[in-house]
Amino acid sequence: MSPQSKYRLSQPQKSRSNFLYWLLILALLVFLGWLWWQSGHPSRKVVKTAKPVEAKAARPIAPPISARAVNAGAWPRPVQNMLEAQLALVDEGISCGSLDGVAGSQTHAALAAFQRQEHLPVTGELDALTREKLLLNEAPYTTYMISTNDLARLQPIAATWLGKSQQTALDYENILELVAEKHFAHPNFIRRLNPAMDWTNVVAGTVVQVPNATYPEPQGKAAFIQIHLAGKTLEAFDADTNLLVHFPCSIAKRVEKRPVGELHVAAVAPNPNYTFDPDVFPESPEAHELNRKLILPPGPNNPVGVAWIGLDKPGYGIHGTPRPEDVGRTESHGCFRLANWNAEYLVRLVTVGTPVYVVE
Repeated sequence: MSPQSKYRLSQPQKSRSNFLYWLLILALLVFLGWLWWQSGHPSRKVVKTAKPVEAKAARPIAPPISARAVNAGAWPRPVQNMLEAQLALVDEGISCGSLDGVAGSQTHAALAAFQRQEHLPVTGELDALTREKLLLNEAPYTTYMISTNDLARLQPIAATWLGKSQQTALDYENILELVAEKHFAHPNFIRRLNPAMDWTNVVAGTVVQVPNATYPEPQGKAAFIQIHLAGKTLEAFDADTNLLVHFPCSIAKRVEKRPVGELHVAAVAPNPNYTFDPDVFPESPEAHELNRKLILPPGPNNPVGVAWIGLDKPGYGIHGTPRPEDVGRTESHGCFRLANWNAEYLVRLVTVGTPVYVVE
């Protein structure tokens, strides 16, 4: 036997040695891995048990307008601030004009209307008794997603009567105007709700915060309408004299143009066109130059807005307006102007022949 063969291992012995070798290597790797793991693997979360710490709740993001404006809560509940009061009144069919969260004259008039209807002391204030009765039925804020159809509606409005008559429609000029009118709100209030919004560069799919304002579904027609010239308000009642709606309205600037007494609805036209008559606008230099009538297309920026309720006194009616935030002023040529959303709702309550009582 050669010296090499004397010390050569048999095949079974060689396999057994290889197996023990790799087993030793594996054990060493496991031990090193365990040490590494205990020293603080980056993906391992170490929990200290010596002194438990109570986790802090995440701090909620405050709404843009006010930390008091909270959508959480059980419904219905009493209103907590003036914006909620305005929204709760809308739910009763009572308008404060353009929603803004401010207790102005139109809000005081709306509160007084609610107090009369509920047989409360008429103070026009959000006092304790009124707050107890005036309930908010759902969250005060919601969101609105701007669509491609919204953006497609926008177009500049011509500065002249002739230019307006040549347009395809007198629709919204900008997206802020559209969003504000859809939600019964003043444009400045919409701006305050969305302080980071660039209203000059809005794309489809943009989501904005808006007041959650909707009128109740009409349960019937109005038995009569009453317009108070002194208070600049329009109210509709059912046959049992229950208040159906209360709206601020504009009246004629000139006293002699203000009709007083009983009138009647003679025509009802949603989304009407408008006939420009130069004789109605003697203060307009353009009217003198044109010396002819023009037909202006429909739209929210039409001079009579989105609704016309003609009265049986020629030339007089109840209608919408391109500037709803100005409603309540003494500025019309004789008609009774309402915010577009109020005129649109009133159309659903009246029929030809509905009495309209105009009182001082």
